[in-house]
Amino acid sequence: MTIATMGSRALAELSADERALKHYEVMLEIRAFEERVLEMRLAEQIAGSVHLCIGQEAGPVGTCSALRPDDSVYATYRGHGWAIAAGAPLEGLFAELLGRETGVNAGRGGSAYLSHAGSHFMGENSIVGAGVPIAVGAALAARFQDSERVALTAFGDGATNQGAVHEALNMAAAFKLPVIFLCENNMYSELTPIADMVGEPELYRRAAAYGMHARRVDGNDPEAVFEAVSRAAERARSGDGPTFIESLTYRLCGHYIGDAQTYRTLDDVERARANGPLVRMKSGLAARGIREGTLNTIETDVGRRVAAAAETALDAPLADIRTVMEHLYA
Repeated sequence: MTIATMGSRALAELSADERALKHYEVMLEIRAFEERVLEMRLAEQIAGSVHLCIGQEAGPVGTCSALRPDDSVYATYRGHGWAIAAGAPLEGLFAELLGRETGVNAGRGGSAYLSHAGSHFMGENSIVGAGVPIAVGAALAARFQDSERVALTAFGDGATNQGAVHEALNMAAAFKLPVIFLCENNMYSELTPIADMVGEPELYRRAAAYGMHARRVDGNDPEAVFEAVSRAAERARSGDGPTFIESLTYRLCGHYIGDAQTYRTLDDVERARANGPLVRMKSGLAARGIREGTLNTIETDVGRRVAAAAETALDAPLADIRTVMEHLYA
């Protein structure tokens, strides 16, 4: 597997400039993918509920670049970016959302339930916070198997108010399991500011009370996330237990497609957009001395790659409804 096809996995051996360029490339892929998905949903080519991660691209990219290829990743229903960063193929992801046979789950998962075992992206979950105890179970399995694998679970700020999440945090800390809890704090618990939902707005402090290492990072800086996850993975592999990382970011789109967003103003969004991860990343690369022509080439290549993947997926056959009862277990 080449670096061009592996998402952002396992970039620790690259130089800082090489890793930064790869971070930028995958972040662009995620943004372009999500923007095309929005177009497809509005055109009713995609059915069902869709949750986009526009504005949150840096977290998945910085995280997955710090993980090994066999580490497992569990995401929320806002998981397209996590799948791409983990290394899932663009064409297969588009096809899955479009209900095509060539989708990563043969059109059965759709937007909210897709997974890709080949890249150890173990899937999304539409129940808020439900991926957290699943990841703890995977970490427990890795312990029994004497494996160095680490499980990482990504979830939103609202999930920190779920009882099952706190049970999972406690178990992981008590047994020092090799799991990383990555909380994407995008400031809104669905349609409500998270600050209105908790007594302690610094969410990582709640995890620290369970006896695990916990910290807050700039989630719009992929290098900051990379550094935090790298340290967490090292602790997990050495037997020092779990880490909780609160990754501060901002969702530039609605909670779901069609969200009226009456809980925030357009000025709030535009201020965040001007300081968004892609804007910051491009400016930072220029400050490193990366030529504008190099960045333009990356942007053009990503645009063509995403467009080609979307068109190929649209041409694929729809999933055969006669097989709908296959691969179901109860």
